[in-house]
Amino acid sequence: MVTMMQDLAASLLMEFEKWVLRAESSGTILKTPLDSQSSLGAEEFIKAKKRRLARAQKTIGDYCLLAGSPVDANAHYSTAIELARLTGDVFWHAGALEGSICALLLDQMDYKDPVLEEEVKYRYYTAIQLYRRSYLQDNAQRVSTVSFELEATLKLARYLCRRELAKEVVDLLMGAADGAKSLIDANDRLILYVEIARLFGTLGYQRKAAFFSRQVAQLYLQQDNSCAAISAMQVLTMTSNAYRVQSRRKSQKISPVSQELGASHSDGGKVHPQLVSLFESQWSSIQMVVLREILMSSVRAGDPLAAWSAAARLLRSFYPLITPAGQSGLASSLANSAERLPSGTRCADPALPFIRLHSFPLHPSQTDIIKRNSQKEWWTGSVPSGPFIYTPFSKGSSTDSVKQELTWIVGEPVHVLVELANPCSFDLIVESIYLSAHSNNFDAFPVSVNLPSNTSKVISLSGIPTKVGAVSIPGCIVHCFGVITEHLFRDVDNLLLGASQGLVLLDPFRCCGSTKPRNVSFPNISVVPHLPLLVSRMVGGNGSTILYEGEIRDIWISLTNAGTVPIEQAHLALSGKNQDSVSSIAHDVLSSALPLKPGGEVTIPVTLKAWQLHLSDTDLDATKSPSANTRRVSKEGSSPLLVVYYSGPLTNSDELNSNGNTVPPGRRLVVPLNVSVLQGLRFIRARLLSMEFPARIGGALPKRINSEKDITEEGNSLVRIDPYRGSWGLRLLELELSNPTDVVFEVNVSVQLESHPSEYGMSIFNNADIDFGYRKTRIDRDYSARVLIPLENFKLPVLDVSFFSKDTQVNNVLGNAVAERNAKAELNASINNLISKIKVRWHSGRNSSGELNIKDATQAALQASVMDILLPDPLTFGFRLAEIGTPSENIGSSEESSSAENSTPEFIGKAKDSISAHEMTRMEVIIQNNTKEKIRMNLTVSCRDVAGENCFEGNNATVLWAGIVTDINLEAPPLQEITHSFALYFLVPGEYTLLTAAVINDPTDVLRARAKSDSSNEPIFCRGSPFHVHVSGTA
Repeated sequence: MVTMMQDLAASLLMEFEKWVLRAESSGTILKTPLDSQSSLGAEEFIKAKKRRLARAQKTIGDYCLLAGSPVDANAHYSTAIELARLTGDVFWHAGALEGSICALLLDQMDYKDPVLEEEVKYRYYTAIQLYRRSYLQDNAQRVSTVSFELEATLKLARYLCRRELAKEVVDLLMGAADGAKSLIDANDRLILYVEIARLFGTLGYQRKAAFFSRQVAQLYLQQDNSCAAISAMQVLTMTSNAYRVQSRRKSQKISPVSQELGASHSDGGKVHPQLVSLFESQWSSIQMVVLREILMSSVRAGDPLAAWSAAARLLRSFYPLITPAGQSGLASSLANSAERLPSGTRCADPALPFIRLHSFPLHPSQTDIIKRNSQKEWWTGSVPSGPFIYTPFSKGSSTDSVKQELTWIVGEPVHVLVELANPCSFDLIVESIYLSAHSNNFDAFPVSVNLPSNTSKVISLSGIPTKVGAVSIPGCIVHCFGVITEHLFRDVDNLLLGASQGLVLLDPFRCCGSTKPRNVSFPNISVVPHLPLLVSRMVGGNGSTILYEGEIRDIWISLTNAGTVPIEQAHLALSGKNQDSVSSIAHDVLSSALPLKPGGEVTIPVTLKAWQLHLSDTDLDATKSPSANTRRVSKEGSSPLLVVYYSGPLTNSDELNSNGNTVPPGRRLVVPLNVSVLQGLRFIRARLLSMEFPARIGGALPKRINSEKDITEEGNSLVRIDPYRGSWGLRLLELELSNPTDVVFEVNVSVQLESHPSEYGMSIFNNADIDFGYRKTRIDRDYSARVLIPLENFKLPVLDVSFFSKDTQVNNVLGNAVAERNAKAELNASINNLISKIKVRWHSGRNSSGELNIKDATQAALQASVMDILLPDPLTFGFRLAEIGTPSENIGSSEESSSAENSTPEFIGKAKDSISAHEMTRMEVIIQNNTKEKIRMNLTVSCRDVAGENCFEGNNATVLWAGIVTDINLEAPPLQEITHSFALYFLVPGEYTLLTAAVINDPTDVLRARAKSDSSNEPIFCRGSPFHVHVSGTA
């Protein structure tokens, strides 16, 4: 076939040469449309005849080139070039040069040489100059030679088109673009711009290529037909990539870049190069023009989806630069385009609103999930979850490397908070919006939203996980303006990041009045199988329980298993503030109800004692009138929390086993014990009082108190003083209370006493502990009262050296801070032990009762005297009437000083009720040794009248005695009592007082420490309490 074509071309060439060579020279010229078409004058005819041969050689060269013989063509072109130069035929000279370039390149098609390239460039530049000269010389020609010049320029630019010669190529193309103004035909300009755009694109100059592509599109739009509009739309669509306004459908091919941009939150303000190229605000006007042209061409081309996409991109990206009327016009364009689209049409480019991820609500207190292991106490170490706390000192990359994990449960609804913004001037109606789940294990619930102009709104989008596995939710599906689009959270995050760095026009959320955006990243979400679900309910209502300070109340909490899995393990714990206010929790009630099947219910009682209010933890009660006294109430959030850890079976689903997990997670239920504590009785002050009550010696003595029954018979009160049971040097704790409330309180004081030996060496009580109750004290509202608490019964039974060992250690190691702290700790422990035995309870109304906290009020009052209250005297003294029938010969004998084990615990009173004058009255003095060491003493008994005069001595003595009453040398065994007998004869009836005093011989260190004596030579005195004697009769 090639041979046949060559033969045909050769025969045609031979015939053409014969025809040319045999033609008559007279009157033969070669004329083109570019030559003058008028009749030639004589001079012009002669000039045309001279140019004939050069033009003929050029034409022969063209045919040789078409015939595939570049060598022959080059020979003819060379001849034509020489002849045209001689005849001044500039236009054909330039054409012959172009032909010679083509012949040269065809001849050396597979050979590239810099010399060849320079030769081609030289010839093309010469041809271009010749075309330009021919245009200037023949200015009156009917047909312009500019198109030939531009064609030659484009041919040279196409030949040189590579990055190494980009500058030279750009100069050629820009020169050709300037020459397009001289082209008359619009189609010529269109072809020129297409070629220029193509060459710029080949060089990689996308913006210049896009510019000339827009020129092509404008020329298409000048034509009034649909095919031209379609062509314009296609050309503009190709330019959208260069102007960064391309459709997301095309930009998805560059997903790695966008993913990097989405992860740019952690770079601490560092701007990526991709982000700079993606958001360049100086392009805004050009981008708007491009999108408008795409919109116009799409409308004219009859493509409603492309028109909707262009309008959406224009409105979403450049709403700040569009007037309100223009925004409304774009909204109308969106609506009109949607009317021409089928129902349910989807578009890759979102319009409005702007949507960003606001937050993932933490699991509420009744659905909190805890990781569980195979240990029995899997809840150990877990604490109630809380909000994430941002610290500026943490590295930004850590938030990306370790993403937050979130667990959802199959079949349980979940919620995600998103924020919507409408920064435009028209009201926006979102027909439906729901979470976009790319995974197939999540069902989302759509909602409709109305957004007024320039407003933002946070809404909750919900859904239900359907299968076990990971969940991917990159954004939301929105049905707005009649088209369904997907709004990605990542795109808005990039937009807000660009706004914060000044790379985009405006933040749509800030202009709508929203707060500063937070860096909320989408967590890793995993779905686990069904879990049990406990729901709590306060029996009697979920409102706050109002308690006064110290009030004790039972709160009943109902727990119901609302899940589909039984509860097999459960544990109760406390958390939050004021945990000490919870007195007891019925753990056994919950344990006995396990396993709690679905729908099962258990009610747990919790005993609360209202805590003491402090000034920093209270607020003023707003319910009282301004004229009333201010009353303080506990702050919200100060109540303790009851935490219930519970879980289902260890293996409850085959799906878990398939995933490699054998232990499903557990759950935590946090139940706030809503208590509102009101200020109750107020302590005004506390002080320590000392009183002394003399005892009486009568004819009949009461029985010993040996049991709780005897206490009840005597009035169940320690305030009542029995004058026949001995004398008291009482110490009383006085508490002054005030009632600032609107109710009446009744205060009752009770004392818990421990069993210990009595002053007679025997146990007072048979039971371990006895509570003594005082009479109730009523305190009306806005009144105050004083409560007296006797402390004498708190004395310890034995004075031991261990009580003073700490003080000795402090004195020996002076300045030892550790020893001082230990001594203070021992003292505080003694005070706390003393206070713990005193209960001040109150009652108000029908059901309100509680206990006052007197620790803080009494600790300061007892700080200095606690040792005197707790420690007994080394020796205690008492008097009693001797038994009837005791021989008088035994008065003052050694048998009378027998030990306590020989004495009888029961005493029978005398026949008569009082002591009479002029009769011998037999008495005994009882000395109790309260130490663990033997005490030798010198005892003296004295009697005084009402005037305080000694009745045993002097000339006017009114009392006679038998036995020894002075300088009595006695020895008391450890922790035992001894007696000494004597007799008195009263001469004058009246009131008398018996006193005892003893000087301890050779006192030990314990006795000196108790007496607070520092000198070893100083005598130690012990004085007994006074005993009152009433003597009846006549003088």
